[in-house]
Amino acid sequence: MAERWTPADIPDLTGRTAIVTGANKNLGFHTALELAAHGADVTLACRRRDRGERALAEIRRRAPDASVRLGLLDLADLSSVERFAKEYAADNAGLDILINNAGVLGVPRLLTADGHEMQFGVNYLGHFALTGRLLPLLRARSGARVVSLSTWVVKMMGKIDLDDLQSERAYDKFNAYNQAKLANLVFTRELARRYAGHGPAGVAAHPGFAASDLQYTGPRMEGSRFQEAFFKIPTRLFAKPTAMGAWPSLYAACAPGVEPGACYAPTGFGEIWGPIGRVKTPAKITDPELGRRLWDISERLAGVSYEAAAPETKEG
Repeated sequence: MAERWTPADIPDLTGRTAIVTGANKNLGFHTALELAAHGADVTLACRRRDRGERALAEIRRRAPDASVRLGLLDLADLSSVERFAKEYAADNAGLDILINNAGVLGVPRLLTADGHEMQFGVNYLGHFALTGRLLPLLRARSGARVVSLSTWVVKMMGKIDLDDLQSERAYDKFNAYNQAKLANLVFTRELARRYAGHGPAGVAAHPGFAASDLQYTGPRMEGSRFQEAFFKIPTRLFAKPTAMGAWPSLYAACAPGVEPGACYAPTGFGEIWGPIGRVKTPAKITDPELGRRLWDISERLAGVSYEAAAPETKEG
């Protein structure tokens, strides 16, 4: 653990490239801001142009010398994922940092453009597809890292049902969220296993309890003021500033000695606050059969073959 690591410890990133999904607000915005402020060439991967342009202008205001641009990406539409990756590859020879940050939380059961359950589709499957589409660029850069976000709640409540990844049998909005975030941890470990020594390092991070409007989306969609207030009160009382919530992602992306397959987060009580360091992950994600099966299912659902993207790669 790096004692009291802060973004001030980020090294000079000049010459390095980065993509941050969901960079128009919350953790994604502050992650992109710090990467750009430390010299990286950063692409804000955002669903809506208007929100992305506002974030772009704000980053340029705060870091006038930053190299930052906007790319349109809708993780709920796999054709958008493919288009974004092709456009990025046309302008860039490699990619050093991919932050799989964007997400939705606690929404009613909705479907993506491809018919997948929304939280599974956006939080996990869209990022799985994006990483696969960008794999040749990631492999072109020594030391590239893929940071996927999870949540501390999965330690207590996360469960992956490979026979019902789309929550078709019964839908609980929080179980669906936890399953998707747990899948990100499984993906991280499997990515690290498959590409050890010859590809990007898969690393996970979670913010602890940081101020964000993410948890209000579902209640607002359902018109539930009670649920919205239920989340707002503890957020105002106990959550740390949004900018601090981005620190684990930045640590996972930039700090030396980060271990592929590991998760980095606050190390204090409940992993809510505290210095950033490596934290324990649920034992269930270490099952190699779970990793292989989820990977195979994900390739089929996403229409992306990692082997085709890196044909010379051999599994360890």
